[in-house]
Amino acid sequence: MIPYRVSKIRRLGPARLTAGLDEHRRMDLDTHYEVHGKLDGQTVDSLISLAEEVDLRGRGGAAFPFARKLRAVAANARNSDTVVLVNAAEGEPASMKDKMLLTRKPHLVLEGALLAASALDAKEVVIATPAGELAEGSMRAAVAERGLIGYVRVAGIQERFISGEGGSLVRAVNGELGQPSGRKVRTSDAGVRGLPTLLSNTETFAQLALLAELGPEEYGAVGTVQEPGTTLLSVSGSVKAPSVVEVTPGVPLAQVLDMCEADVGDGVLIGGYHGKWLSAADAYGAIVSRRGMQQAGGELGAGIIVPLGPDTCPLGETVRVAAYLAQQSSGQCGPCRIGLPALARALSDLTMGDPQAHDLVKSAATAVKGRGACFHPDGTTRFVLSALEAFAEDVDEHIINGSCGRGVQNTLPMPITEASDVRLVVDWTRCQGHGLCAHLMPDLVKLDHHGFPVFMDSPVPTWAKSEAQRAVEMCPALALRVDSRK
Repeated sequence: MIPYRVSKIRRLGPARLTAGLDEHRRMDLDTHYEVHGKLDGQTVDSLISLAEEVDLRGRGGAAFPFARKLRAVAANARNSDTVVLVNAAEGEPASMKDKMLLTRKPHLVLEGALLAASALDAKEVVIATPAGELAEGSMRAAVAERGLIGYVRVAGIQERFISGEGGSLVRAVNGELGQPSGRKVRTSDAGVRGLPTLLSNTETFAQLALLAELGPEEYGAVGTVQEPGTTLLSVSGSVKAPSVVEVTPGVPLAQVLDMCEADVGDGVLIGGYHGKWLSAADAYGAIVSRRGMQQAGGELGAGIIVPLGPDTCPLGETVRVAAYLAQQSSGQCGPCRIGLPALARALSDLTMGDPQAHDLVKSAATAVKGRGACFHPDGTTRFVLSALEAFAEDVDEHIINGSCGRGVQNTLPMPITEASDVRLVVDWTRCQGHGLCAHLMPDLVKLDHHGFPVFMDSPVPTWAKSEAQRAVEMCPALALRVDSRK
């Protein structure tokens, strides 16, 4: 489970998505109508026109034009029933904005989803949320308030990093294992129960409701010409308090960091764990918008901002996340099963001063990039390679001295289950170097030049736990065991 850590709502611009939250901890239906009013229905053509006029983009990370999704589903609706699916999975540990909307303004999200569903004459609306969390309970209560049980379904799914990937989400909602299918299938063609499905993330549907409420002219009165309106940022890491910040695109990132009282050391992570690191200098010169972040060398993605403090090792922090991302893969293809553990291992060796590890990180990234069954390998390599560039001086210090002299303060947010991960442990008083464990688990275990096993101190991926248990049972010297760290 990934904790919901938001302690504060902050703004740089007008209160739109966060309107009413200064007075209300959670807005019920009556309060929602007091703040936002009731919306009139829209035809598909009018919704497409609205979205196109302000170039409404998805806020889940890919920034795909919402009008194009809507048009594709509408075209398929002529010959089929349709479904609207709200992606509220938010498996990214550093993201908090969608959980904030679901727990505090559930009706704004529902309003947008229902607006689209009515226009498409959809058979069902599905809200996919992490199972057992506040967000799931809040959405169920909101659906009940509107009397929509039976038409709107809240689907609680297992929360993992890849749970928000489109294919993973659809499979989970359909009752299958929530992992990428390995095949490129547009949800607008076949999604929930095989029906054409309008899939977008939580904030996107909230933005659609605001757009219908305000109209394109008022909606676009703030922000930039290319990116009108406001957007939500999840700010955590080395700040006084993790916050969700509503900003108008075009504001300097420096203002966001100063407002959140960030203590910035070597750099700032932009866009989450599939995003990029920016050096402190580049971050303070960056503008908050998709275009502004790209010009600074980053990716705004889902609006995640994580500054690192001066007292933590940036490479060590990156290793923590790289190992986590390797563990979180579905293990369906070589780049995930072999490439990501190798990438994390090489980065770990670099932090310990191995002069060859720098090239090994780059070669491991090259072997992975563009070859996965989903975007997880590409996002992970982008994150790791950006660290080598943003923290070049720290890399040199590790190579020369074996360390930068700073410990790892665990600044980057991680799931609270991290403390009880399953790991492989070797009793070196028993190990005789048979090498059977490496034969049984070639993706995770390598042999050194003496024939003894070598594996990074990182969790056993979920997909490999059965293999790990089999290796333990078959170890001739009874030297291998599975250890659950509490």
